[in-house]
Amino acid sequence: MTHERRDQALFRAASAPANATTATATHDTGLLVLRLVVGLSMVGHGTMKLFGWFGGPGLTATGKGFTMAGYPAGDAMAVIAGLSETLGGLGLALGLLTPLAGAALTGIFINVLDLRGLSAYFPPKGVELEVLLFAGVVALTLTGPGRFAADHYLPVLRESRPRYSWLALLVGVVAGFVVLLIRD
Repeated sequence: MTHERRDQALFRAASAPANATTATATHDTGLLVLRLVVGLSMVGHGTMKLFGWFGGPGLTATGKGFTMAGYPAGDAMAVIAGLSETLGGLGLALGLLTPLAGAALTGIFINVLDLRGLSAYFPPKGVELEVLLFAGVVALTLTGPGRFAADHYLPVLRESRPRYSWLALLVGVVAGFVVLLIRD
């Protein structure tokens, strides 16, 4: 039995690609690029709501928008949405607490897609950008942030652990739908 395990290990080592280290570095670099683009895009959206940066409406106008969309306590919802987008986006960009960042952004996108509707996919009234960003969030939550991330230095999150990824997405979906349920 011991010889069989040794032979299987030798076979796996011999059949591994010669450039496995390069492939891993390339994979992690790809995840870094995806994290930065999706994460910083979400930071931008959040700071538009919170501070009016990048030509955004700021808290007062965002709160009025939430009230007009049927959310109770529009100002509070504006703060929650702005913080979820900003902090979730920063978490993704840094690869810090990636499952938690994914959960926050998943809840946001469920509400965004409900508000925008799914009647058209492409612009001018479509949800193409939202779907692409949401797909990036889900992909990063499921794969983990890669080696070039803060999570790599946190023992419990060092490796992509499927149970954390799936649990985070479930929490985000439940939170998103709970918020939808309280909307008029």
